Amino acid sequence: MSDYPPVARRMWHQLEPLHAALYFAPEARQVASDLGFDVSSRWPSYFAWRTAPLGAAGPELVAATFYSFSPRMIARYVPRIWTTAEPAKVLDARLLAVDRTLTTLIGDRLTTAQLTEAARLARQAAENAGTAARPLAAANRDLPWSDSPHLVLWQAATVLREHRGDGHLAALLTCGLDPCEALVSFAAIGAAPGAGFAGRGWSAQEWSDARHRLAARGWIAPDGSATERAHKEREEIERMTDRLAAGPWRALGHSRAERLAQLLQPVLGAVFEAGYLPRHSTLGIGAVKVGYP
Repeated sequence: MSDYPPVARRMWHQLEPLHAALYFAPEARQVASDLGFDVSSRWPSYFAWRTAPLGAAGPELVAATFYSFSPRMIARYVPRIWTTAEPAKVLDARLLAVDRTLTTLIGDRLTTAQLTEAARLARQAAENAGTAARPLAAANRDLPWSDSPHLVLWQAATVLREHRGDGHLAALLTCGLDPCEALVSFAAIGAAPGAGFAGRGWSAQEWSDARHRLAARGWIAPDGSATERAHKEREEIERMTDRLAAGPWRALGHSRAERLAQLLQPVLGAVFEAGYLPRHSTLGIGAVKVGYP
């Protein structure tokens, strides 16, 4: 059983870019604009796309489930996004955005048989993802499955991505990191540039206060660098996240997980070649890596 956490980590690297393409693709931006969202910033449509499975969620619920965003920032967009379009309309538009985005990305990179197989394997993994205490994963899995393989593939990737993310929040809480401390410590160990988190809405004072709290706990050295303790604790958080994310892959098995990864390679390559994703990922995934790291 202990050999599946590494599979969970590898498959996250495979599926995260596929899921995240929605938030950056020009096709999705156009659909959001047509729906009435201000697309001069990506945040209105981001919060709408990702929150809609929860229904007309308010700022407290969104802050709780998204965790690392400043509640003050979230309140600038939620619940106002629902006056632009109600969740049911957002979900319909989300499917249209994913349809257009993946149709462009996949093209003839996969045969119909390959795409159908990838969708089937991903759905099997998603349907074996335990959703207890995982609200975003559960909300996405509650949605009806499409008859189109590329939409099934994206929904499954989203369920699995949110399943891992919900588990990651449990690991952060277990380690005693509040939302801002989670970002500050992640940046301190060099996993992602601190500047990349500016969009999460924390003020310079809040960031500084979090650094001081971490310093008092022995995570930040006097020169501002991460201590050995910080590196060890963050490594344990990632290991715990992998353990909590292993269930779907244990159910799928090594050979089928490997087959899904092989089928996803051309799609992953298309996402990176399109240049949709930020050059520096705030998730610690190298944007230039394709395949098992």
